[in-house]
Amino acid sequence: MEVQTRATPLAQVQTAMIIDDHPLFCDALSIVLKMVAGVDTVETAETLAQALDHLDAGGAPDIVLLDLNLPDVNGLDGLMRLRAKAPRLPIVVVSSMSDNRMISATLQAGAAGFVPKHSQRDVFQRAFRAIEAGNVYTPDGYIEPGAQGAEPDDAVSRLSSLTNQQARILRLICDGKLNKQIAFDLSIAETTVKAHVTAIMRKLGVQSRTQAVLIAQQAKYAHLLPDA
Repeated sequence: MEVQTRATPLAQVQTAMIIDDHPLFCDALSIVLKMVAGVDTVETAETLAQALDHLDAGGAPDIVLLDLNLPDVNGLDGLMRLRAKAPRLPIVVVSSMSDNRMISATLQAGAAGFVPKHSQRDVFQRAFRAIEAGNVYTPDGYIEPGAQGAEPDDAVSRLSSLTNQQARILRLICDGKLNKQIAFDLSIAETTVKAHVTAIMRKLGVQSRTQAVLIAQQAKYAHLLPDA
């Protein structure tokens, strides 16, 4: 299944990065990507930090396949941090948490596609061909929230609009740190922190730091909870 179109089609994917802390799964997925998706080189990272370091060092994969649950991040936080670091890099979420709410949340956060973790190899082939054509890939059976008559939750979309530095500051705010502590941790001026906090609240559409924290917590955890 394919959904909305992205802005720019890709050339054929030559290099992929898998971010997952299960070596056997990485090995199996690497084989699948080379066999059915025509990928020449597959890089791996066990943590988000390793992946970000690789990008900082000049690594330039054509596409990333990201597990949502990693040793150093959980839920949508990893996706949003990776998007902030490399906004033009297509990211396909590969996860066992494949209910409609989770898929919708990853798309709102900017994922180029979603593939359930234990899909057959032809699903990965279809996903890559869709993304190369400039489309966003979703698995069979996915129902867009609007089709269910539900109001879309735009908290993830608003959080995804933050810059990398703003996202970093918001995480420190969520940790309970004051502007002075944030300035020390990031080696920037306190006035700069204040300016970022103002911009964060404007983008999130809130009036206080507490409301900003609530939105961050809602986006990070709400989509992982089962229906009541």
